[in-house]
Amino acid sequence: MNPSIADRYPKRRSLGHNRARDAREWLIHGILLLAASLGILVTAGIILSLARETVAFFRQVSLVEYLTGTEWTPLFATRKFGIWPLVTATALTSGIALVVAVPLGLTAAVYLSEFASPRARDVLKPALEVLAGVPTVVYGYFALITVTPFLQRFIPGLSTFNALSAGLVMGIMILPLVTSLSEDAMAAVPDSLREGAYGLGATRFEVALQVVFPAALSGIVAAVILSLSRAVGETMIVAIAAGQNPTLTLDPRVPIETMTAYIVQVSLGDTPYGSLGYLTIFAVGTTLFLLTFVMNAFSFWFVRRFREVYE
Repeated sequence: MNPSIADRYPKRRSLGHNRARDAREWLIHGILLLAASLGILVTAGIILSLARETVAFFRQVSLVEYLTGTEWTPLFATRKFGIWPLVTATALTSGIALVVAVPLGLTAAVYLSEFASPRARDVLKPALEVLAGVPTVVYGYFALITVTPFLQRFIPGLSTFNALSAGLVMGIMILPLVTSLSEDAMAAVPDSLREGAYGLGATRFEVALQVVFPAALSGIVAAVILSLSRAVGETMIVAIAAGQNPTLTLDPRVPIETMTAYIVQVSLGDTPYGSLGYLTIFAVGTTLFLLTFVMNAFSFWFVRRFREVYE
């Protein structure tokens, strides 16, 4: 039997096989590059969509008035474009949320990482993370219908729509995020540090707070800032429970309006497309985007600056 051409010329067969393999590798490389670039492309698209309308807004409204004004009435007959009432309302509800979520979340994370048995951890952590799957509109009505009437029994002057209820429920919403990310950061601390501390006579409580917690500090700070960004960008809870009254105040008992709630108000209203009132949502959206970007950039810098490197 005469040998085939491939048998006669093995180098030619090997060359064809290498070309096919290289083609597959280049195809896989291109797909992975596209997937990695998708986030950058989406972010660029968001920036471009916001920038065009925001520039059109600031052609009609002074940037100085926008950044220094204390009244926000762009839909009224007397228009005022000071962004600070919306910014302070967003900061107020997000601050209340952090006051709730950070102590409870870090306490739960320390327990799950250092004190809970494997069986208890397997039960408690998924049960806690169920809160992250609850729709935010449910949280909003829970704050309005349940939390606010309960608080009105003890807090005089608490309005039906208020920042306190919205902030408390928002803290419950971001609690799983703080707990899960912080617990992951603590679990990543090498066991050699724990064993060394135990060898020096430290108790489990001392190891948790004086060894594990400082070693995981960069991850914990990143978790808190990420949770803060989530609270700042929350929409439905504040739109339902906090009200739509853009007032410059730090009193959590009165109605307020956050940046996200204002965007919802205008988007669902009868504001004509292309009008100045319509353009305000892009200016507010750009402000919100810049705030979250600064927080996330600080988180990234902090993690890189203070990350502990273990061999």
